[in-house]
Amino acid sequence: MVSAEAMRLFVKILEEEEPGWYSRASNSVLEPVTDVQMNHNAIVEPIIENRNSFAERKTISAENGGLIETQDIDVVSEGLGSVVVYDQWTSPPITGQCPKGRYEHAAAVVEDKMYIYGGNHNGRYLSDLHVLDLRSCTWSKVEAKVESKSVERPSPVNITPSAGHSLIPWENKLLSIAGHTKDPSETFQVKAFDLQIGTWSMLNTYGKPPVSRGGQSVTLVGTTLVIFGGQDAKQTLLNDLHILDLETLTWDEIDAVGVPPSPRSGHAAAVHAERYLLIFGGGSHATCFNDLHVLDLQTMEWSRPTQQGEIPVPRAGHAGVTVGENWFIVGGGDNKSGASETVVLNMSTLAWSVVTSVEGRVPLASEGLSLVVGSLNGEDILISFGGYNGHYNSEVNVLKPSHKSTLQSKIMEGPVPDSVSAVHNATNPTRDLESEFEVGQEGKIRETAIDNFEPMKSKGGETSEHILAMLKAEKEELESSLNNEKLLSLQLKQELADAEARNTDLYKELQSVRGQLASEQSRCFKLEVDVAELRQKQQTMETLQRELELLQRQKATSEQVAINAKQRQGSGGVWGWLAGRTPQNADDA
Repeated sequence: MVSAEAMRLFVKILEEEEPGWYSRASNSVLEPVTDVQMNHNAIVEPIIENRNSFAERKTISAENGGLIETQDIDVVSEGLGSVVVYDQWTSPPITGQCPKGRYEHAAAVVEDKMYIYGGNHNGRYLSDLHVLDLRSCTWSKVEAKVESKSVERPSPVNITPSAGHSLIPWENKLLSIAGHTKDPSETFQVKAFDLQIGTWSMLNTYGKPPVSRGGQSVTLVGTTLVIFGGQDAKQTLLNDLHILDLETLTWDEIDAVGVPPSPRSGHAAAVHAERYLLIFGGGSHATCFNDLHVLDLQTMEWSRPTQQGEIPVPRAGHAGVTVGENWFIVGGGDNKSGASETVVLNMSTLAWSVVTSVEGRVPLASEGLSLVVGSLNGEDILISFGGYNGHYNSEVNVLKPSHKSTLQSKIMEGPVPDSVSAVHNATNPTRDLESEFEVGQEGKIRETAIDNFEPMKSKGGETSEHILAMLKAEKEELESSLNNEKLLSLQLKQELADAEARNTDLYKELQSVRGQLASEQSRCFKLEVDVAELRQKQQTMETLQRELELLQRQKATSEQVAINAKQRQGSGGVWGWLAGRTPQNADDA
């Protein structure tokens, strides 16, 4: 066997048995293994990954080229709650049985546990379920059972392995929605995992379900699931819209107005204010997108607003999660390279900003990764897992967003005419814009002051006067921005008053047109009655005409018969007299 072929076979076997070998090899070459000083009374618990026990400190390259390190003993003892670095991705040590590397899987957080289900590894679809305890940073595999279809006739439900599906927490269950399978069918599957008894079952839905697919987006809005796009078993890209009511388990296909997004898969979706569905990115067979579309779930109308700030590069296979009104997007790629920036969209202003970037071929710049948000010690933490960037990854990376990153898109200068909030304000004319701007700016002043005061507090050389001067300057700047916002609100109020006046005039004109229409309808009704009477008279005249013609024909026939009879009588008498016959003989002849 040629050495190159032997090496490829060796790597394939190694990747099937040890999915994390590449990351460990990269760490051993690029990142030195450092011993951590422990307390004498502390017990060091090694990291167990794919049944191999070893101790290591993992790092991720930051945007400025520095390395963010995590202290093993703190993370193991306190879980993800010990992460103190903001706006930077870190890879904490994880114990337990790590899942094999994968992508196009699905993840969800329930309380302080992250569940991972299914995915794709080496072209094989998976059906395993794993859970990561976010407090102890420990993996464990869930030995799920399969619920029978009926108690009288127990028959196992076929839970087929899948990839490209979605995982949604609902009540005490995890719902697995759609996904690609090895033996594709036209059935749109909705599977449910009961977290209390640990069993899988199939949900029976009603109505006309969508065609089976993978790579779609599934968004929980209240008690409904909104499904958009994806790719079916025949690799046909979709842009249809369906809603599943989780209380009645009834499907409804939505025919929204406006221009919908082009058919795509591998996009991301989020809901804002329980009313607006946002669709970002995704890809077709030939290209990737970075467009943003908004669906108003009340009017069911699509729109494509103008994006502000640092618009992300086109990508597909990325993951997104919302924290308040901020939508974080991680990973993805354009079939050439992975997207290294972690970006955030303020869904009120539709302004993008970059939170951080990674360098190199790392899992965070891969396609098909998962992203969830958890809460520990009162703080939100973003957690990513897996992905594919030439290698099937199984790393867990975490990021703690700071107030600065969540407010960065808020304080951008310049008007935002096509924002989602502008649409929302236009549909609510009674809303007090001025008071809302004041509250928002006051919150900005307070949060900015906190963000700036804490790092300055540690610097002994700066005086309190300097701090107060900086805060005063920022306050004046924000007050100036507040005045501009007030002027903008006055302009909007004036425009609203003008629109209401135009609306009144149009309403009066509409009433006049309605009156004219009513009179025309009455006149048309009278004309229709007259036409009906004339048609009846016409029918009577036609009947009389036919009878007259019949009588005329009968009269003509009678007259002709009489004339013929007279002629026969006259001719018979003359010829008989000439022949010497009597009239009686002529009649006999």
